[in-house]
Amino acid sequence: MSNFEFRVENNPSYASLIVKLPPNQTLLVEAGAMAAMDANIEMKSKMRGGLMKGIGRMFSGESLFISEFTAQNTPGEIYLSPGVPGDVTHYHLDGSKGLMVQSSGFVASSPSVDLDTKFQGLKGFFSGESIFFLRASGQGDFWFSSYGAILEIPVEGDYVVDTGYIVAFEDTLNYNVEMIGGLSFRSLRTGILGGEGLVCRFSGSGRLWVQSRNLFPLMNFLYSFRPVKSD
Repeated sequence: MSNFEFRVENNPSYASLIVKLPPNQTLLVEAGAMAAMDANIEMKSKMRGGLMKGIGRMFSGESLFISEFTAQNTPGEIYLSPGVPGDVTHYHLDGSKGLMVQSSGFVASSPSVDLDTKFQGLKGFFSGESIFFLRASGQGDFWFSSYGAILEIPVEGDYVVDTGYIVAFEDTLNYNVEMIGGLSFRSLRTGILGGEGLVCRFSGSGRLWVQSRNLFPLMNFLYSFRPVKSD
């Protein structure tokens, strides 16, 4: 199985992914991420992961469709831009382990990569984040994005990350979501209104990727400038 040739430009603040497609080869792309492409590349959109999983992503605010781009007869390049300003990272799946990625982080992958969603329960409710992680497994290329720069952390043992900064992690790591300082009214209120207090405790051995910025404080800042109707 051959890998795609690619390059990442303008990282880590406004990264774009450029992938070269061999003749008659297909690339899976998050719907809406295509910015430009050669004219010989053909696009098709389809639902991935089954009807119920697709509906689940739709109600959680995620894209229902993933686009398939295929170079017809000759090579072609496609330019991809994630939805928020930040970085793009490549990960090669060799079949030995899977990768868990925040649901908004998927950019593109080889068609041989299996994509699935996993429900994360109360994490989405308390932190205001998506209740889905995307799990990538199988073999092939996989690209994911972040808000801000992406930092890779090798974990051996225990490690704690605020849930708002998690981008991706290898599924060789165990994880548990908890409140800092125990579950109390004060910490619960902080977790909902401030986006703080909820962390993910990792254990085991594997790689973890975090982003240098948290989108939710920015959203809270911009919320104060929203138009308000006068009485």
